[in-house]
Amino acid sequence: MKKILTNSVILAIDFYRNCISRLMLPRCRFYPTCSAYAREAIEKKGLWPGLGMSLKRLLRCHPFSRAHFFDPME
Repeated sequence: MKKILTNSVILAIDFYRNCISRLMLPRCRFYPTCSAYAREAIEKKGLWPGLGMSLKRLLRCHPFSRAHFFDPME
């Protein structure tokens, strides 16, 4: 069951990256992009820790952030 949920979340991220994101101008201030980071975090750390890391990253991705541009998954 956990694997199905994890794969569903990764599928949703891939759908966003391949369909929705291509319709918008590049806006992510980080490298790798927030969606690539989220996918990698979920694959490497598991669903719940990966989602937590992704949420933390998304909260820093805004025009007024002082965060660094290069922010690989640790």
